[in-house]
Amino acid sequence: MQPLIDNARTFGQRPEEFAGLAEGQSPGVLFITCSDSRVVPALITGARPGELFELRTAGNIVPPYGTGRPSGEAATIEYAVEVLGVRDVVVCGHSHCGAVGALVRGDDLSTVPAVRDWLAHAAPAPAGHRADDDPTVAGPVQNHVLAQLLRLRSYPCVARRLREGRITLRGWYYEVHTGAVREHRAATDTFESL
Repeated sequence: MQPLIDNARTFGQRPEEFAGLAEGQSPGVLFITCSDSRVVPALITGARPGELFELRTAGNIVPPYGTGRPSGEAATIEYAVEVLGVRDVVVCGHSHCGAVGALVRGDDLSTVPAVRDWLAHAAPAPAGHRADDDPTVAGPVQNHVLAQLLRLRSYPCVARRLREGRITLRGWYYEVHTGAVREHRAATDTFESL
């Protein structure tokens, strides 16, 4: 923890670099990714403060729209699209994902009921896939990213902006062990290097 505290102490000693941020934000991208500490959106993209609006959830899950109760995830998506007017939404899954891996392995999550119930929103693992086949769980994670993109389309604000051609949805897969980023290409239905 001490290195983080030390950096935080010196971080605010350059106010001229941040003064313009007080005037508001206008990020062009909503970046939805996992809470995993190995996934750092600004590091991956090189974004500066104010360029990404982030939504981080366990397993980069986008919950279904309109469950009858407001959720922080739905509010973040709606705010990014309606108020900030983001032009792109990236759903970024990653290799070695604990959430997707737990589903693929069929882990007993009874001791973490909130995690178990949250993961009920995830995409089902592809039939016949076993976690020991591929410790990166690349295939299931990529399938999961596509399922979250599909779910995003059910959000009224996203659906409307898609019809108007004012927003683009992107599916990314980040390899924590190499730093490589791949994007889903609809034409080939594969994840390819950026």
